[in-house]
Amino acid sequence: MTSSEASTQRIPPFVSLGSARSVAGMGSAPVRTETHPKVVADVAAFAAVSRETTAGGKTNVIDTMDDSSPIARELAHETKRRERLLGRELPKPEKTRIFTVSNQKGGVGKTTTTVNIAAALAAAGLNVLVIDIDPQGNASTALGVEHHADVDSIYDVLINDFPLADVVAPCPDISNLICAPATIHLAGAEIELVSLVAREQRLRRAIDVYAKTRAKNGEERLDYIFIDCPPSLGLLTVNAFCAAGEVLIPIQCEYYALEGLSQLLKNIEMIQKHLNADLVVSTILLTMYDGRTNLAAQVAAEVRQHFPDQVLGAVVPRSVRISEAPSYQQTVMTYDPSSSGALSYLEAAAEIAQR
Repeated sequence: MTSSEASTQRIPPFVSLGSARSVAGMGSAPVRTETHPKVVADVAAFAAVSRETTAGGKTNVIDTMDDSSPIARELAHETKRRERLLGRELPKPEKTRIFTVSNQKGGVGKTTTTVNIAAALAAAGLNVLVIDIDPQGNASTALGVEHHADVDSIYDVLINDFPLADVVAPCPDISNLICAPATIHLAGAEIELVSLVAREQRLRRAIDVYAKTRAKNGEERLDYIFIDCPPSLGLLTVNAFCAAGEVLIPIQCEYYALEGLSQLLKNIEMIQKHLNADLVVSTILLTMYDGRTNLAAQVAAEVRQHFPDQVLGAVVPRSVRISEAPSYQQTVMTYDPSSSGALSYLEAAAEIAQR
């Protein structure tokens, strides 16, 4: 499928029935719309369970269901989680919060976490920037931003001193969300950065200049910046650590993820000691959680025991919807807002905003 074909087959965001597949099966090609809610509560409301009107007023269907079956219990639990999000508005931070989303182990959900939490916060009316410094450019793909070789990208910012304002592009599906895309040129940036002056601080300086440019132009201050890192600990990741104030670590609920975490924390300590003393590991998110296995529960319990203040209460389950969304160049927040994955990322975003 070509990129032009993919762009015409996107699922309309925040579908009221919550199922992208049901829309796709209606016989007409899905059309992107630009109407988006401004609070997380509105997103959750689209996925709320239907209600019945009785003589005594409105009664939740879940309240009348027999919860003796596992499916009914799970449905009731998800409904209660959605109801907790209703009416909740996310506060603006006092200053721009910059997160580096990092884990040198691949396949733990770094990019997925970056784009979906960013989308959830932007849907709540906050101004969010995603900086994609992974040469694979998956975050750019998920946000529907072009990142072919001819596009000005974060590579030009790091190597050729382009202003960040010249490379950012809006996400077509969610207002308030912009992205600095990555191109394949980043694959060689590690080598090119070696000989440059202040090689570890180049991204930080670009972000500082961009913030001043927005203020000068009368634009609103950015509330959140998320930097999506490659699965390595090279100069690109070091630039991200130097630019950020907080580290968000997605951890897959498997044993190998625990081994990688210890090495990552050692590298962060080195960054704190020599390059960025203000950097803190503020957030850990458990991803790809499978509640049917004892292993996932054991890994989750161990991580929570060692990092009680950093681990979010929200847990992201294994979800087909989360995996399908990038093929439509969307986040799961717009692809299927009623899915369990979208709900988990809404909860994670709300938790981060409240900290």
